[in-house]
Amino acid sequence: MRILFMGTPDFAVASLRRLVEDGHEICGVLTRPDKPKNRGHKLAPTPVKEYALTKNLAVYQPETLRGGESLDLVRSLKPELIVVAAYGKLLPEDILTVPPLGSINVHSSLLPKYRGAAPINWAVLNGETETGVSIMYMAKELDAGDVILQKSTPIGEAEDAQALTLRLAELGAEALSETVRALAEGTADRTPQDHGQHTYAPMLGKELSPVDWTCSAHAISCQVRGLIPWPCATTDVISGEEMKLYAARETGEGTAARPGTVTAAGKQGIDIACGDGRILRVTELQAKGGKRMSAAAYLLGHPIQR
Repeated sequence: MRILFMGTPDFAVASLRRLVEDGHEICGVLTRPDKPKNRGHKLAPTPVKEYALTKNLAVYQPETLRGGESLDLVRSLKPELIVVAAYGKLLPEDILTVPPLGSINVHSSLLPKYRGAAPINWAVLNGETETGVSIMYMAKELDAGDVILQKSTPIGEAEDAQALTLRLAELGAEALSETVRALAEGTADRTPQDHGQHTYAPMLGKELSPVDWTCSAHAISCQVRGLIPWPCATTDVISGEEMKLYAARETGEGTAARPGTVTAAGKQGIDIACGDGRILRVTELQAKGGKRMSAAAYLLGHPIQR
C-alpha cells in the first residue's frame, strides 16, 4: 500500500519501521522541524527523521500544516492512506480526507480514555493497572475518531512511563500492521467511541513535580513513575534542597512518623513517611546540579543526620 507517514518521537519510529518491514510503499514522511539541542544549540533531527533517512525515505518538515502548501504536498504524494503516530500537530480536515482509505492514528491509550498529548504518563499517574493502544480513524475533534482496533496490556507495579512507552510503541506497531492489512482486504472494523466516557490527558508541566508527602505511598509512587523522564517528581525533604526522584517503591511498612520525615537511609535507599502511615523508599535520585544516581551512591557523599 502507498502510505504517507507522519510522526516525530521515538514512539513513532516503531510504527514506521513496521510499515517498512511489511513492504509498504512509504511515499513520504512528515515530521516536526529540527530543533536546537543541548548547550551548543545544534539543530537535531527528530527520531523519525533519523530512521527515515537510513531507509532513503523522502522527509518533509513543514512548519505548519495550515495553508495551501502542505495540502498541495500531500496531494502530490498521492497516498492511499495516511498513518499518524505522535506527530505533534493537529491535521486539518482537508488533509485528512485526501487518501481514499482515509487517515488513521496510532494512539497510546484505550480510547475513549486518555485522549490528548500524554496518555501514557497519565495512565501511570492515575494508578491504572491496564492500558493499551488504539488504531482509529482521525476526525476533526482530538482523538475522537472511530476505533478500528485496540490491544491492551497490564501496567507493571514498578513500571515507569518511559519503560511503558517502549512497550506500547511495539504494541502499537503490531496493531498498525494488522489494521493496514485489514484495510487492504476491506475487513477493517469501525466502532464509534462512547464520547460520554472520554477522559483527557493534557501535556505535562513542572507544576506536577512537587511531591505532597501527605498523599499515600501508592499515589506518590505513581507520581514518581508517571513523570519519568520529564518533568520528574521533586522533593526537598531529603537534603533541604529540591532534587528529582527517578525511582521509588512502596515497602509495605507502617510508620507513625510525620509525612515527609526521613525514617531510614542506607544501602537499600531512603525511606520517607507518607500520609497513609506507609513508607516510600527512594532508590534513585538526582540532586540539583548533580548526576542521576542510586540513593545508596548519593548517601556515600551526603550522609543524612537524623
